[in-house]
Amino acid sequence: MNVRDVMTSNPRTVSPNDGIQVAARIMKEEDTGVVPVVENGRAVGIVTDRDIVLRAVAEGGVDRPVRDIATREVFCVRPDDSTREAERIMSQRQIRRLPVVEGDRLVGIVSLGDIAVKEGKAGRTGDTLESISEGVKH
Repeated sequence: MNVRDVMTSNPRTVSPNDGIQVAARIMKEEDTGVVPVVENGRAVGIVTDRDIVLRAVAEGGVDRPVRDIATREVFCVRPDDSTREAERIMSQRQIRRLPVVEGDRLVGIVSLGDIAVKEGKAGRTGDTLESISEGVKH
């Protein structure tokens, strides 16, 4: 199965200059734990609910732009990549979500949960989740 078949198309995004609270509101409205950071249509980062808690709330600084807390090292997949390739990247990089790009334009986002639910490969995604969580075990 391809990433295109399981991804969420056209996710809501924030710009690097948007406030952290904007990202948090989007997460609440969309019931998600991640928002891509986009500049001129390109994925330049990703901000998670964990980033907000650990890099903003815990440090007492939610009145800052998203660029201050977003992860800037972004690993992406293409819509025509296989879900197996997406899982390989997630496992290798110990992440649960990947922006989906065509050229350099963000077109979607795919999570390990999307693959598990829509593809029905619980055993394989369980192995990927175990690999992602390796760092937590030590």
